[in-house]
Amino acid sequence: MNHDAQEIAQFDALAGEWWDTEGALWTLHAINPLRMDFIRTHAALCGIQVLDVGCGGGILTEALAREAANATGIDLAAASLSTARLHAESEGLTVNYRLMPVEDLAACEPASFDAVTCMEMLEHVPDPAAIVQACASLVKPGGWLFLSTLNRTPKAFALAIVGAEYLTGMIPRGTHNWNKFIRPAELAHWLRTSGLEIVDQQGLHYNPLTREFSLAPGVEVNYLVAARKPVG
Repeated sequence: MNHDAQEIAQFDALAGEWWDTEGALWTLHAINPLRMDFIRTHAALCGIQVLDVGCGGGILTEALAREAANATGIDLAAASLSTARLHAESEGLTVNYRLMPVEDLAACEPASFDAVTCMEMLEHVPDPAAIVQACASLVKPGGWLFLSTLNRTPKAFALAIVGAEYLTGMIPRGTHNWNKFIRPAELAHWLRTSGLEIVDQQGLHYNPLTREFSLAPGVEVNYLVAARKPVG
């Protein structure tokens, strides 16, 4: 199966912290408005079918559901999904959370979603190309796939691992493996092979003085990609 048991266990160990905006996962809360802005730039969310792959505790999934999208979230971390379900219920939100691999969902429900998101996940799996292919197959013709990951550059190693994990403690140590980071050209190849067209690519940047994130050109560290499936 296309997952790393150690990675899943690490995220399940953090299950109780998913919704602590000042806790170990605060960066996901900080960047979530930017992720939503990026998605809104390309897709009108009201009333559409949206899938969040690798949803974790549901931070992005809930934001999608609040935009009146019919939101589904899938993950393989059972404890994180339990947190997601409980939080959505407490907020009065209807979200369909499912414990299953994206490849299995793609096999039984192809072309079922107007938009699919897969954020901060590709660098945590053994075969990210297979994840991209499965996500692409789940997108309806004319629909969107939104991805985010980290570039395999020396700058990304310095900032995302040495700086963020060991010097500043922005994220828990051991979260990332630089060898699993993905160059934009690699991701572009997987998307084209899966029949999608890249429409947009933006870098995600952090200012340590203001502790604020922003979207701008430059993809040396974190970056987001929007790709569309052609109609016909």
